[in-house]
Amino acid sequence: MVAMPSKHLRITVIGAGVIGLSCAYELAEAGHEVTVIADHGPGDTVSALAGALWFPYHAAGTEQVVERSLRRFVELAALGDTSADTATDDFTDDVPPVQMRTGVLHERLDPPDRSWVAPVVEVLGDDAVQPVDGGVRATLPMIMTSRYLAWLMDSCRMNGVAFQWRTVASLEELTGTTDAAVIAGGLRGGDLLGGDDAVAPVRGQLMLFANGDGGEDGPLLTDWVVDSDDPAHMTYVFPREDEIVVGGTSEPGSWDEAPDQATAEAILARAEALVPELTELPIIGHGAGLRPARETVRIEHVDGYDLPVIAAYGHGGAGVTLSWGTAERVVELVGEL
Repeated sequence: MVAMPSKHLRITVIGAGVIGLSCAYELAEAGHEVTVIADHGPGDTVSALAGALWFPYHAAGTEQVVERSLRRFVELAALGDTSADTATDDFTDDVPPVQMRTGVLHERLDPPDRSWVAPVVEVLGDDAVQPVDGGVRATLPMIMTSRYLAWLMDSCRMNGVAFQWRTVASLEELTGTTDAAVIAGGLRGGDLLGGDDAVAPVRGQLMLFANGDGGEDGPLLTDWVVDSDDPAHMTYVFPREDEIVVGGTSEPGSWDEAPDQATAEAILARAEALVPELTELPIIGHGAGLRPARETVRIEHVDGYDLPVIAAYGHGGAGVTLSWGTAERVVELVGEL
């Protein structure tokens, strides 16, 4: 690997989803000169379709970053003091759109997978997770995705991060223009590194409901619900400020990004059975996206190039959940150059 100075490097981050933006922000905070290159803005990435409850869903090999991300999101939620009990829509450009929300995770496996509980208890205390009939009740960070991505991008710009909207076809294009590259391009990450066959799409489909006001506009939902032990019949209901994200599916190997009517009807039936109040609220949209899945998330140095390269991709459906921990680890890897 090419020898590099230990501080103030020129770093190029490829990808403007939640992983790329989080890495860019942390690298800039560490004093590096950061440029993000992406062919899509954050609103057009799969990150924009995320639920997004902090939860390490199918995130093997991420033990080192799970707790870090949770701590960061809890800190962001505390900055605005916007708990569901006090406010639901008072976010501003300066307040990160993250709230602590309570909900129920239904468990069907015997024994249930509670690997996620340890970091929650470590960060939030024993009372954060409580057994209930058929599962557990927990208080976790809820990220209001579209506003959060806008807040994160603005935060990057205020930290001096530059943006270029174009496609990088090969890492050779960056030789001589940057001291190191961070590959946070989701499904394209493997292609840029010469073909990582372990990266594959997992299709997810969702629906958006308008949230009510507790009066004439229907019930106001604040608590989340997840029933995901059966991937073929995954169901989640994530209320946000003025909309409710309802899903979903987990379809490995599918590249279809168009919502399917039959799938939407199946999601609707499952969701309304889980949360009957949804029958009183209007549907305002549909969406589908491709989660960049990998058997294990890849966060590491990659040798064999003319410039130092760090991989940060393969987060599947846990990109938002693992974003800050990934970014902190990337900063550490850059520090080792």
